Amino acid sequence: MKALVTGASRGVGRGAAIGLAEAGFEVFATGRTIDAADLPPAVTRIRCDHLKDEETAAAFARVGDGLDVLVNSAWGGYERMSENGVFTWPLPFWQQPEHRWASMMDAGVRAAYVASAHAARVMVPRRRGLIVNISFWAAMKYLGNVVYGVSKAATDKMTADMAHELRAHDVAVVSLYPGMVRTELVLEAAKQGWLNLDNSESPEFIGRVAAALARDPRLMERSGKALVAAQVALELGVTDIDGSQPRPLTLDQV
Repeated sequence: MKALVTGASRGVGRGAAIGLAEAGFEVFATGRTIDAADLPPAVTRIRCDHLKDEETAAAFARVGDGLDVLVNSAWGGYERMSENGVFTWPLPFWQQPEHRWASMMDAGVRAAYVASAHAARVMVPRRRGLIVNISFWAAMKYLGNVVYGVSKAATDKMTADMAHELRAHDVAVVSLYPGMVRTELVLEAAKQGWLNLDNSESPEFIGRVAAALARDPRLMERSGKALVAAQVALELGVTDIDGSQPRPLTLDQV
């Protein structure tokens, strides 16, 4: 089976690419700095800035036919968190830097929309495939930043409506919510004592869950839904790389 992961230079995207590769997928990984990413040799790297539609088109042309899974993880929302010594993330929306909208909505939501359109053109004729949009609870609950919530709500609505149009073609689309993922930024914050990693997930966990979803005979029943990765893992018998079973969070616990 063949998978493409966008935004795989680091963080959740990198982990998803590794997890899918370890699950036996032929994996293609895109990103602006993908050449420097810590990825297994078996993963095919494609340098791509998903803000540029022509580069996205070129990436899909290189992947070719037979795509089974697309993981949309491209995201610029955590870049430039501090400016002039000020941590800008929690500021009210009228004091937010304007670049944050483009980083979340263009490099995130729009990039996923364009990539999904390319994937659908391959999947629909084959009547099979899975599109995974990485999302989060901010779609349902205020989590300290207006644009963040807007982008995740847009992602989940995009998932639902794409699933509606693709259902007749047996192609599934889901939003997948990670928990506390031990990304590079999270591990650095934990060193400073800012975060508790007791119920955290490896970056590879999302890839493991995506692989299990792709092979789930009841996948179409999940299409259009926002899924909690840890809950799906419980249902499908997926464990993390250390054998642990992360505890699924609920909206009240986030």
